[in-house]
Amino acid sequence: MEDLLLIQTDHFELSQLDFIKRVLVALGIGLVLGLEREFSNADKDEIFAGLRTLSIVSLLGFSSALLNYLINPWFFSIGFLSVIVIVAISYWVSSNKGDIGSTTEFTTVFTYLLGGLTFLGHIELSLALTVVIVVLLSLKIKFKSIVGQITQTELYAFIRFVIIALLILPFLPNTNFGPYNVINPSEIGWIIVLTSGIGFIGYILMKFLDSKRGLLLTGIFGGMVSSTVVSWIFSKRSKEQPKLSSSFAIAIFAAATIMIGRVLIWVFIFNPTMINGLLTPIFIMILTAIGVTFYFYKKHNVNQLESEEIPLGEPLNIRDAVFFGLIYTAILILVSYASNNYGDKGIYISSAISALTDIDAITISMSKLGGNTVEFLTAQNAILLATLTNTIVKIGLTLWFGSKQLKKYILIGYGLIFIAGIVGFIILNSF
Repeated sequence: MEDLLLIQTDHFELSQLDFIKRVLVALGIGLVLGLEREFSNADKDEIFAGLRTLSIVSLLGFSSALLNYLINPWFFSIGFLSVIVIVAISYWVSSNKGDIGSTTEFTTVFTYLLGGLTFLGHIELSLALTVVIVVLLSLKIKFKSIVGQITQTELYAFIRFVIIALLILPFLPNTNFGPYNVINPSEIGWIIVLTSGIGFIGYILMKFLDSKRGLLLTGIFGGMVSSTVVSWIFSKRSKEQPKLSSSFAIAIFAAATIMIGRVLIWVFIFNPTMINGLLTPIFIMILTAIGVTFYFYKKHNVNQLESEEIPLGEPLNIRDAVFFGLIYTAILILVSYASNNYGDKGIYISSAISALTDIDAITISMSKLGGNTVEFLTAQNAILLATLTNTIVKIGLTLWFGSKQLKKYILIGYGLIFIAGIVGFIILNSF
C-alpha cells in the first residue's frame, strides 16, 4: 500500500510514515531534556520546565512547523514568540524570588526549535544537538570545578588563542609567493594556530587529568605536546629515581604512540590522498607502539607507584608556535631547494635533519608538497624516514640521560618500534 503524503510542495513533502517517525523523535528529545532537568533539580520543590513541560514544548515546535505549511507561514514564528514570552515571565517571577539561574529557560526555548527542526526532517542534526545540550547540562558541577581552578594566566591564554584563531587567521592572505612559490601566509597562520592549539589542549588535559591517574595518561597527554620532551624529562628522572624506571618507560612509550598517531593526523589534514600509501606502514608502527606500551603497563603495576608530573610550563606558547611556523617555512624552502638541485636524496637528507627535534614540521611540509613539487612516494618515504630518525634521537636521549634499567626497557621497546618502521618502509617501497 502506498504511503499517503500529508504535505507536498515544490520544496517539501511529508508522508504519514515520516510524520510518525519525526513526531516520535521530537517527543523523545523533549523527554530526554526534561528528564535531565528533573534529575538536576531534584532538590527543588518546583522547577519551570521538567519532563512533561519540555516534551510538550518539543511537540509544540513540531506542531507549529507543521501548521506553518498547512495553514499560515507565520505559525512557527508566533509559537516561538509565545514560548519566549512565557519563559521571560517565568524568569522574571523566579528572579524576584532570588533564583537567577536561566539554564532551564534557555533549554525550553531550544527545545522548541529542536521540535521544529525535527519536523523538517533534520533528525540527525536535531539528535546531535540534543546530545550536546544534555552533555553541557549534566556537566554543571564539573564546569564549576574547572572554572574554579583556572588561573588568570590561563584565562588570558585562552583569550589570546581566540584572537589569533578568529580575528587574525581569517584575514591572512591565501596566496603563494617567495622562493619556489611555497610561502603562504594563511597556511603558516593555520600551522601556528594548530600547533599552539595542540599545546594548549595538552596543557589543559595534563592539568585536569594529570598523572594522578597514572603515568600512562601523563605520557599520552604529554605526547600531544612533544614526545621528545617526554623522553628527555623522564630519562633524566629515571636517574634520580631508578625504581620508577619501568613507570617512566610506560610514559615514554605512550608518548611515542601519540607521536606516531600525530603523523597520520597531519597527513590527513593537509593531504588526505597521501594516507593510502602511509596507512599500512604507520599502522604497523602504531600497533607495535601500543603493544609495547600495553606490555610494560601490564607487566609493571604502576598503580602502586608514585606518579610523576611533567612541568606544565606556559598554557599558550605563541612564541614557540611562531618559531615552529618559521621552521615549517624554512623546511618547505629547504625541501624545495633539495628537490630541485639534488632530487630525492636531498629531500631525504633534509627530512632526517628536520626530525632531530620533532617530526611535525617535516610531516606537514611533505604533506603540502606531496603530489605537487614532490612525488607522492618520495614525500611518504621522507615522512617515514623522519619518524625513524626521531625514534633514534629519543633512543639516544635515553641512553645518555637514563638509568641502566630504563636503557634496557627503551632498547627493547623502541627497538621493536624501529624494526616495525623498517618493515613499513620496505612495504611502502615494494609496490
